[in-house]
Amino acid sequence: MLTFLSPAWLLLLIPVAGLVGAVVYLERRRRKYAVRFSNVALLRSVVPRSPGWRRHVASGLLVLSLASEVVAMARPATMIRVPREQATIMICIDVSLSMQSKDVKPSRIQAAQSGASSFVNELPSGYDVGLISFAGSANLLVPPTTQHAQVLQGIQQLQLQESTAIGEAIYTALNAIKLVHGNGGKPPPAAIVLLTDGATNTGRSNQTAAEAARAAHVPVDTIAFGTPTGTVTINGQTSEVPVDRQALVQIAQETGGQEFDAPTAERLKAIYQDLQQQLSFRMEAREITAWFIALGLILGLLAAATSLYWQQRIP
Repeated sequence: MLTFLSPAWLLLLIPVAGLVGAVVYLERRRRKYAVRFSNVALLRSVVPRSPGWRRHVASGLLVLSLASEVVAMARPATMIRVPREQATIMICIDVSLSMQSKDVKPSRIQAAQSGASSFVNELPSGYDVGLISFAGSANLLVPPTTQHAQVLQGIQQLQLQESTAIGEAIYTALNAIKLVHGNGGKPPPAAIVLLTDGATNTGRSNQTAAEAARAAHVPVDTIAFGTPTGTVTINGQTSEVPVDRQALVQIAQETGGQEFDAPTAERLKAIYQDLQQQLSFRMEAREITAWFIALGLILGLLAAATSLYWQQRIP
């Protein structure tokens, strides 16, 4: 993808286009004037043979050379992926009772633990990673740390509880991020990865939490986990446990994150791999002005060479 760091200079392409128009106009005018000479045979005898299409090559190369130099003045840049050296990632995992559903084998909670562990193992060692579990409330199990083994241990020790408080999980993650970024200076990028299989039924609302995350410039990537037909049996009573996908979409859109749908354990691991790639790299504009300067010089030299060879003059 090509971008320009000083795009205002591209306005100079207008006079370059005007030059092309002027050349075309003069060429047509020359042809009209030439046909006024009635004795065509005599005209051919006294006028040297026209080089035909070749006389346009030098002019075309010159115009392309000018255009290339104008583009160079606009400081073109291409976007490249650059590894991030630092970042803070907060992993929020739903531990409500619905996570014991077995619509995802061997169960939702076990699949979530396996996927989250693989995700942490693939993150760069210099990243601060924290872990939050949430049900009726949100608990900071592991504050952001580069000791990823602590996070892995916390993931394996998750315990199921009642209710679901997505908003509280986001607020708790934001507070943890503030603590690790409280030393002043420009903080490293941060993100929240939130996995849930239900809908908020207690605590602060999703909307106010999303607004807080947006104000803090922290994107929330949400993962809707489980199938629409999932059920769970509690105290002998079987209930459906569908995920509120629309709510997760709104959270992701509000905060600048992404929303994923994970109906299977395999899909969940694929999502975590995708997130790992995105969170481990950033897009950076790399200036390629020198390429267009060199191209302009080469085209200019070709214009001069072809003109001297075919027309014995510089265009």
